[in-house]
Amino acid sequence: MNDAEGLEHMLELVVERIGDPAPRVYEHLFANAPELREMFVMDTHGSARGEMFHRAVEALLDLAADQPYAPCLIAAEWSNHHLNGVTQAQFVAFFDAMAAVFREALGPAWSPAVQAAWAATMGKVQSSTEPAAA
Repeated sequence: MNDAEGLEHMLELVVERIGDPAPRVYEHLFANAPELREMFVMDTHGSARGEMFHRAVEALLDLAADQPYAPCLIAAEWSNHHLNGVTQAQFVAFFDAMAAVFREALGPAWSPAVQAAWAATMGKVQSSTEPAAA
């Protein structure tokens, strides 16, 4: 199983165990970065959060599969978020919150293979948010 298949299987298991993980991801994010909560004050129904979560999952799966779309999407979203005052650490914290929720939901099923796939994909996220060399 390659990284993309491993992450997709992991996400399927997470949804089977806890349903939609997005609310838990945001709870975790806001617990660790409460200053980000105010950015979502107008999102009273959670639709913006849900869309952001969905796009992040798509990007992660594309990154894991080495698809050309995802690095550009991550870089563009990082730029948009940065213009809105989000630091690189805060941007990456969203993905860290995803990992924490997924790891908790999976328990022992968060295997070394899943951890390796996640780490490899997060390395690609990190490189997509770094400034290009001149």
